[in-house]
Amino acid sequence: MTTVLRLSFSYEFDTLKCDERDYMNKTERPFVTIVSGLPRSGTSMMMQMLEASGIEALTDRIREADDDNPQGYYELEAVKKTKSDSSWLENANGHVIKVIYMLLTDLPARFEYRVVFMNRDLDEVLASQSKMLERRGQKGASVSNEQLKSIFEKQVVESKSWLASQPNFKVLYLDYRSVVNEPEANAATINDFLDGGLDTQAMIGAVNSKLYRNRVS
Repeated sequence: MTTVLRLSFSYEFDTLKCDERDYMNKTERPFVTIVSGLPRSGTSMMMQMLEASGIEALTDRIREADDDNPQGYYELEAVKKTKSDSSWLENANGHVIKVIYMLLTDLPARFEYRVVFMNRDLDEVLASQSKMLERRGQKGASVSNEQLKSIFEKQVVESKSWLASQPNFKVLYLDYRSVVNEPEANAATINDFLDGGLDTQAMIGAVNSKLYRNRVS
């Protein structure tokens, strides 16, 4: 009888903890969580981490997982049309969505946002992009890597400047290499930024260092 009571209490307690976390993620986060950054900067990895932490990801899974992103791209096609139709945001509070840096300015001012912005060495970004295009048999941009790097640098600076001027945006900048090499510290930082209640151990477990394949020394 005692064992049964303990098991019952343990089950109810675990259920309560799950319900409490679910309530925190969907009800007590009165903001939309955004993951942003350059393509190939670790945004999909961050989406995996946040989904593992207990935050529901908004994604349509239209773009399927492949060799470049084995765990999936976590994209939502509706994001690309936000300027003309932002209705997908009406029920986005308490969720996480991936929005490429160039589309951040399309997000309407009537919502509150917490942005986790991924920084990555631009040489690594370009190398990763080149490998992806090579695997697909596609050609890259008609400009040199140095020109492309300069364009990216300018665009990212402009994006960060815009974010700093928006009263309804709070931004956490994270370095891709740091997240891969020090997931524990970064998971704790993310948890604090998003008001706590996240499963940081699950976040840490979602980081796969083997997918960090285009490093520069």
